[in-house]
Formats: sequence, C-alpha cells, structure tokens
Amino acid sequence: MTTTATLSDADFNAPIQERYFEDYMPGSVYVYGSITVSERDILQFAGDFDPQDIHSDPEAAAEGAFKGLIASGWHTAALMMRMYADHYVSKVASLASPGVDELRWVRPVRPGDSLSIRTTVQQARVSRSKPDRGLVHTHIEVLNQRDEPVLTMTAMNILLRRPEQ
Repeated sequence: MTTTATLSDADFNAPIQERYFEDYMPGSVYVYGSITVSERDILQFAGDFDPQDIHSDPEAAAEGAFKGLIASGWHTAALMMRMYADHYVSKVASLASPGVDELRWVRPVRPGDSLSIRTTVQQARVSRSKPDRGLVHTHIEVLNQRDEPVLTMTAMNILLRRPEQ
C-alpha cells in the first residue's frame, strides 16, 4: 500500500519527523488521505479478520440489511490508522496510546469509496507525573468521497515534549 497525502493547505509547522507535544495546538484541524477501498480489499480483510456475510459474501450481503457488501468497521479503523500514522502521529515523540473513546461507525463503507481523515486537536496537557511528556486528545473523522463521516472517535496519544536545547 502506498502512503497517503495531505489534502488541505493546513498542516503542522513541524514535519512529522520533528513533531513534538508542543506542536499539537488545541483547535487545529488537519485533513489527510485518501485511500480507495476495493471489493477485493473488503473480502480479504473479512476473510482474515471479520468473516460475517455482510463483509465476506457479496451475494448474501445483497440480500441483507445494507443491500450490498460493506467493509468491516475494523477494516475502516485500520485504514484510519494508516492515514493517522502516515501524517499525524509524531515519528520521534510518540510513546503510546492509552486508548480511544467513543468509537462509532456512522455509515457503511462500500467498494469504491475513497476515504480521508479529518483530525481536530481537542486537548493537549502536560503530564502531572512525568513532565517530559504530554497527553493529546484528537477527534478523528473518517470521511468518504462525499465528505460524509463513516467513522468517528477520539484518540489519546502520549507524546514527548521537545527537548531543551
């Protein structure tokens, strides 16, 4: 899979290889992508990880509630992670993630959909117990080609603070 691109004029002042906690400013919004999802991709992911008929059997899916094949929500989350890692999360300061909040699959992803992400820095605070790092809360929306959200969630990332020079 190839890497994805920045889709808006707005991007961080620091490149991802030089980005630290201080670069994640609350209120900042960035858009990245895109990845087009093929029927083959959906079937392969479903076969490996989520073999429900709505993801793995086009004929059965056509008769089901969604009237056609749809990607697993976990597949959509994995595609989001690809774009998030390619563009948003620091390559030098990211330590870990304690988790996500409010993961929602808002609408189905279908073969041919082209996905991007919109990230909004909601909160950034320095750790009280380890002042060399901070916690960043980011609202993420995965958008289809019509700018409709298909997945929303809030991610938390622990990032190192910029070293003093």
